[in-house]
Amino acid sequence: MFSQFFIFFLGGVIFMDKVMKWVEDKVVPPMAKIGTQRHLLAIRNGVVSSLSLILIGTFFMVFINLPVDAWKNALAPYSATIVLPYRMTMGLMAIYATFVMGSDLAKSYHLDSVTGGILSLGTFFMFQMPVNVMTPKSAPLGFVLPMTYTGASGMFTGIVSMIFAVEVYRFFKTHNVTIKMPEQVPPAVARSFEALIPGFLIITTVWLIRDVAGFDLNAALLMLFRPLTNILGNNLFGALLPMFLIHLLWSFGIHGMSIVGSLVRPMWLIMLDENGKALAAGTAATKLPNIAPEQLFQWTVTIGGAGATLVVAILFLTICKSKFLKEVGRFSIVPGIFNINEPMIFGAPMMLNPYMFIPFNIVPLILTTISYFAVKLGLVNGFSSIPAWTLPAPIGGYLSAGNDWRVVVLILINMVIATVIYYPFIKAYDKHMLAQEAGKAEDETTTETANA
Repeated sequence: MFSQFFIFFLGGVIFMDKVMKWVEDKVVPPMAKIGTQRHLLAIRNGVVSSLSLILIGTFFMVFINLPVDAWKNALAPYSATIVLPYRMTMGLMAIYATFVMGSDLAKSYHLDSVTGGILSLGTFFMFQMPVNVMTPKSAPLGFVLPMTYTGASGMFTGIVSMIFAVEVYRFFKTHNVTIKMPEQVPPAVARSFEALIPGFLIITTVWLIRDVAGFDLNAALLMLFRPLTNILGNNLFGALLPMFLIHLLWSFGIHGMSIVGSLVRPMWLIMLDENGKALAAGTAATKLPNIAPEQLFQWTVTIGGAGATLVVAILFLTICKSKFLKEVGRFSIVPGIFNINEPMIFGAPMMLNPYMFIPFNIVPLILTTISYFAVKLGLVNGFSSIPAWTLPAPIGGYLSAGNDWRVVVLILINMVIATVIYYPFIKAYDKHMLAQEAGKAEDETTTETANA
């Protein structure tokens, strides 16, 4: 018996080694080339730059959403004030990221980075539509900028703004169509005049598009995904498609749930409402009409956040030797337990990462398929209620599925499957990070020796 187990274990190790070698030799090189594309790098760096603010903001969100009714009731009168830091960090994420993206892309072209960031941010703001608030009558607010598209949902517009602004700036700079000041002029003043001609063209163009022509880029970008609502349904394809798109967008630094979720959530809510009514009418919990409302994904697929990254934090802490990955796992695991995985998404990072691209996209599809058939075959209850989204997955899933302990088992099984899939890719990433850390340490040692 023991010998059979040992042979099985040894075979598993050999298989894992082969998978890891395949990932390193076949998958990483082409993905690494994609990851070095300057526009994609600018997007990644722009989003990663807001990591510190996101970490701060998510703390306040976890603080006010602890799954204790007495706690939430006590804080309810102060909720608007308590979540303000979250709104001013995550709620303005596109603004922070757009500036850094423009700055980084300009720098990659050997242009002035500050000018690239300013032009990108100005373009982004021009694509927004201020609202003239005439209340209260005693002291009307005047023009205000809605926050609808200043957060993660505005990242698409930020990316378009960055590319348009910096490429126009580069065109004018390359063809020497700029105002050049004497050398005696301070650099900051010289930069302002250098950006005057391209900036005028950029701002005027966006003004004509957004204000004169009335073209809403934010709405248009969201409309690109609107056909999803026509093909989503109570079938496996309809369950897999949003997961595929959400994680594909996340892989390139775009908040997939903000984009796709805003379009499909109305349908998800209708499906959940129908399940609740059917349950109240006496339908068995395993025979509810809709298999895949949002709660199916929330509790059994995106465990700890998009990509089921709670297991990634656990693996970073337990199997990785890289100091960087261990630190990412350390500051990501607690938010991940409460389904806040921006620290992991932007810290690892999971986006634009050639090592993480495949498992981050494959794991949700596999877990969705397993969960879909578990509900369809009546192995677990269907989902019929909406618990607080910050509950740990086993608790939230248990409550959402009518206090079904089998859903807890399903979640644990899915976590094991996700761990197995992520394992070889994380080992390869850990090896890569260790090599980088060793090289950095060697450079520091050489520098210290030379200075001595």
